[in-house]
Amino acid sequence: MIRILQSRDVGRLLARKAARLTEAETVVRPILDAVRRRGDGALLEYARRFDGLTRKTVRVSAAELRAAHERLAPSFRRAVRVAAENIRAYARLQMPREWMRMTRGMRLGQIVRPLDTVAAYIPAGRYPLPSTVLMTAVPAQVAGVPNICVASPKPVTEVWGTAAMLGVSNVFQMGGAQAIAAFAFGTRTVPRADRIVGPGNIYVAAAKRLLAGEVGIDFVAGPTEILIIAAEGDPRHLAADLLAQAEHDVDASAVLLTTSKRLAAAVAKEVERQLATLPTAAVARQSISKNSAVILVGSLAEAVEISNRFAPEHLSIPDDTLLLKVRHAGSVFVGPYSPEAAGDYCSGPNHVLPTSGAARIRGGLSVSDFLKVISVQELSEPALARLAPAITTLARAEGLEAHARSVEVRLGS
Repeated sequence: MIRILQSRDVGRLLARKAARLTEAETVVRPILDAVRRRGDGALLEYARRFDGLTRKTVRVSAAELRAAHERLAPSFRRAVRVAAENIRAYARLQMPREWMRMTRGMRLGQIVRPLDTVAAYIPAGRYPLPSTVLMTAVPAQVAGVPNICVASPKPVTEVWGTAAMLGVSNVFQMGGAQAIAAFAFGTRTVPRADRIVGPGNIYVAAAKRLLAGEVGIDFVAGPTEILIIAAEGDPRHLAADLLAQAEHDVDASAVLLTTSKRLAAAVAKEVERQLATLPTAAVARQSISKNSAVILVGSLAEAVEISNRFAPEHLSIPDDTLLLKVRHAGSVFVGPYSPEAAGDYCSGPNHVLPTSGAARIRGGLSVSDFLKVISVQELSEPALARLAPAITTLARAEGLEAHARSVEVRLGS
């Protein structure tokens, strides 16, 4: 049964369990070192041990990708096309623009360039996620990345078939820390990536954290979470949204903040009713009982403030009047017909989102994660002369005499 708590108890509930990353780092560090030293040899050993690889290489052949594509059900292909179209359109709207401006003898601007190689990690554990192929590969394609790679530990038809539909040919059957290491260092078979994106288990997260800096990453993800704010609404809808999050993982968190005792009781009852017929109830029930709750608050303003303290991965609000008060969230779902599942698959915004409070510092994966915005400047001689006193004064204040002289030598000083 989902708990009904008072707002004074919210701190205890929303204090996320510290991810066991330190333990996981101890496990994965030897794996990273082995792949760094021995490349494909170590990668194949781990792929056979952990991922059940039986082929001679982790690379998935073009023939295998074509075969997976052919096995896709027509309805699945249609769903992929709908989702890809919306994700692509949204990513295009996110694209930063190039520009140049002349101002007082200076030509200033920016150019936008894609990364050379990116890698997308696609989980294939309890629930294989072909939707994550879409969410990672499509924005990279919009950005213009020439080399897009996908790694997944199991030969799942929908994952490989989706990659094939998108024209992604660099697909690898490998998972865990060894996949992250392969992309971070590069091997004879696996290209070195500029950035690795996508969710994964605690060992994937630990590997990404250890290798951040040697390779770009999106963020270190923890268990998935949703926070819903509602003063009224259909208990069936709210319960379904809580369970949609809870079924992901036993460590997932699903929280409803409401001002209504009647709604709280109705949602709690509805959660139990829906769990009785939910095929994923074995997972969802643990998440509901351990990490989830309905919390009674005094006002919607208090609810939003609690939400900002939590910085949830997914935030559902009743209408857009609360948007101005939202400071921290991975993605916001507005109104009764915007379930989080729409964002998971088809509406367009990305479902690779920051968890564990990381929404305080960034939003979800976007086309910008696959781009570099490069500044450009061209000064005329009069413009440099005008700035010279400030440049040389600041340079000498920092003890950087050659900086100052590099200006003065151009101006005959």
